[in-house]
Amino acid sequence: MTRRAPLAPHLSGSAFRVRDTSFHGTTRSRLRASDLQRPFTAVRSVGLDLDDALGRCLAYEPLLRSGEAFSHATAAALLRLPLPRASSEVHVLAPPGTTRARGRGVVGHATSDSPPIEPHHGLPVVAPAYVWCQLANELSTYDLVALGDAIVTGPRRGEVRGPALASLGELREAAEQWGRRRGSATIAEALPRIRVGAESPKETHLRLVLVDAGLPEPVSNAPVRLAHDATVHPDLAYPERRIAFEYLGDIHRTDRRRWQEDLRRRRDLSAAGWHVVEVTADDLSWNREAFIAGVRALIGGLASA
Repeated sequence: MTRRAPLAPHLSGSAFRVRDTSFHGTTRSRLRASDLQRPFTAVRSVGLDLDDALGRCLAYEPLLRSGEAFSHATAAALLRLPLPRASSEVHVLAPPGTTRARGRGVVGHATSDSPPIEPHHGLPVVAPAYVWCQLANELSTYDLVALGDAIVTGPRRGEVRGPALASLGELREAAEQWGRRRGSATIAEALPRIRVGAESPKETHLRLVLVDAGLPEPVSNAPVRLAHDATVHPDLAYPERRIAFEYLGDIHRTDRRRWQEDLRRRRDLSAAGWHVVEVTADDLSWNREAFIAGVRALIGGLASA
């Protein structure tokens, strides 16, 4: 068996065009070997995680033309924003007056304006508020609200939230700039429903389900001070009624530590006199009527007590 020539150390974790011989310094036959990845036409990469959005974007970087940026679902994935479905394709936005990107595994987009571009991991990425508009034609109103909630809600560390990706004002400005393009009707419906505080799409969906059923709007992750001076943050709450909603997602089945922490929180809330309503995915879909009826009955029972 013929031994492969070793690759230069600087190629590890990189992507490059086949024609860039001054960079990779190897032969065409060596570039056909199975230890090199072939993420895109005429591109090779070494040791990148092509199952991850960042890895795919790094692999595409040698093909980026001046002014292009990662956009749509790819930008959302790079920003770790929640989408109902993952996309393995790379979405690339071309600057005005240029042709859109083409190729295997690539979705090219054209635009008549120049949206703001921000660096992320050293890559050009469309600004979060504008990404929200780009995805409006592909998402339901509930999912677009959830995406907006994630954009305007910074990560929480205890009682302190970090900076958000964008503000509500920036979303409004992006929506105005978007105008009457595709998705504008969904944008108009979703924008006034976005709130700061939701920490998962299902929390947003639950809030919208309650409001659309004619129930009061609950507060997302409101701080609740307990008797032993600890503070907990139920997913959603009616603080004046001492009702807390806790969504039980798959992470409670797969992450034992998270499950134990959430179980303690629910017990602490109950011990403090709160009514804890556990919510599952079924309650937001086929069991919705029964779930809403149960919440109404709880609120009515507390009002008459």
